[in-house]
Amino acid sequence: MLVTCASPALAQLNQITQAEALSGLKVALEKGSQAAVAALGKKDGFFANPQVKIPMPESMQRTEKLMRRVGLGKYADELILTMNRAAEAAVPEARQLLVDSVKKMTVKDAKGILTGGNTAGTEYFKRTTSDPMRKRFQPIVEKATAKVQLARKYDEYAAQGASLGLVKKEHADLDAYVTQKALDGLYFMLGEEEKKIRKDPARAASSIVKKVFGAL
Repeated sequence: MLVTCASPALAQLNQITQAEALSGLKVALEKGSQAAVAALGKKDGFFANPQVKIPMPESMQRTEKLMRRVGLGKYADELILTMNRAAEAAVPEARQLLVDSVKKMTVKDAKGILTGGNTAGTEYFKRTTSDPMRKRFQPIVEKATAKVQLARKYDEYAAQGASLGLVKKEHADLDAYVTQKALDGLYFMLGEEEKKIRKDPARAASSIVKKVFGAL
């Protein structure tokens, strides 16, 4: 069996075959991942969602407040909008990478996810997709931010600030910062979708998903 009965709560899993458990898990993760990508990879997917909206880098927020106090808030607003639009443009690239990750899942991986916590599947995605996603996301982010001169000016200003210790090095590169935030937002949403399916398998509209997760 893919999952042995480690506790009374998992007793029903003894009635589920290894093939059923693996199939149900793959269907659930694929549905959840596609829902997360669809929610974020559109206009306002990031910008209008306070849970994942990308703010000014932490070490630049004092500067942002100053800009707003002196009537230059529109420049900060433009930069924040640009960062979120760039993330929205990049996220659709994750769709195939997530599907491929599910297809490559081993029995050992599946067992760990089924018996793990509420976001064990999301942690699996993090381990298997973070690096390739970053490589796919960053060129798209760079293209989006290049359209706005303010992004270039930010990089110049932040680089100077970093050399003086006023801006964290990881925040001195706007494209790298946005790419990481896009990844963070995606994995957050993946986790939220996974928790929904675990809590209410019926939402997945798949008999095999209901059977497997309904037994957990």
